[in-house]
Amino acid sequence: MCNAFSGIIKKNGEVIWKFGVESHEDLIESAGLKDNTAETTRMTFARFEITPDNGNYLNPDRWSFRVDQTIQPKWLDEGYEKLCWAEFRKWKKKLNRILVRKPTVNPFSISPPKKITKHHLELLKEWDSVRASVWDSVRASVWDSVRASVWDSVGESVWASVWASVGESVWDSVGAYSGSFFRLPRKSWKYTENIKTKGYPFQPCVDLWGMGLVPSFDGTTWRLHGGEDGKVLWKGKL
Repeated sequence: MCNAFSGIIKKNGEVIWKFGVESHEDLIESAGLKDNTAETTRMTFARFEITPDNGNYLNPDRWSFRVDQTIQPKWLDEGYEKLCWAEFRKWKKKLNRILVRKPTVNPFSISPPKKITKHHLELLKEWDSVRASVWDSVRASVWDSVRASVWDSVGESVWASVWASVGESVWDSVGAYSGSFFRLPRKSWKYTENIKTKGYPFQPCVDLWGMGLVPSFDGTTWRLHGGEDGKVLWKGKL
C-alpha cells in the first residue's frame, strides 16, 4: 500500500505529486509516464515515499525517505533525494492546514455519564440519520494513511471491546471519529449532500465518543457502550 507523502522523481529533476493522492500508479497515469523498462540506465523515473518511522501521521517521530521499487535507476542519487525533500516540505505545509493534531482518545478510558439523558439520545438519533454514508464519505475524503493512524491508536481496542455484541456496526463509529481529524470545507465531504449541517457531517457520533459513549446497532436495537469494558449502558429503539 502506498503512503503519504508519495511521489515520482523524474530523471530531469521534476518531482510529481498531488495533494491527497497516495497511489504511485495514479500519479504515473495522470502524468502520462510509461513504466516499460527494468534497465537501470534507461529508467526515466522512480517511485518514492517520505513517511514517519513510527507510521503515525498524527504524531510522527522522524520522517524518512525511501525508494518504493525493487529496481532503482542508476542515476538516482542524493541530489534527487534533496529535490524530493523540498517538495515534501510544501506538502507538509498543506497537510498542517487541514490535519487536526489532537490527541487520540479511547472512549472507554473516559468515565461515561452516570445516566443516559435525552441529550445523549438526541445525538444518537442524529447519528442514526447520517451514519449510512460515513465510510463512503470518509474513504473518499481523507487518506488511508491517516485513517490507519487513528485505527492503530484506538480502533482495535474499541472493536475488541464490543465485537461480541454488535459485530461490525462499531466500525461506523470509528470511521466518524477518524474523519474528525480533518479540517475540511463542508463541500469536501463527499456523498453527504443530503446531510443538513454547516460543519463536520458526522459530529454527533464524535460528540458521543468524547463523552465516553460508543454507539452500535444490530439492525434492530441501538446501544450505547461505555466504561473500561465497553458494557451496554443503554439499549432500545429510536
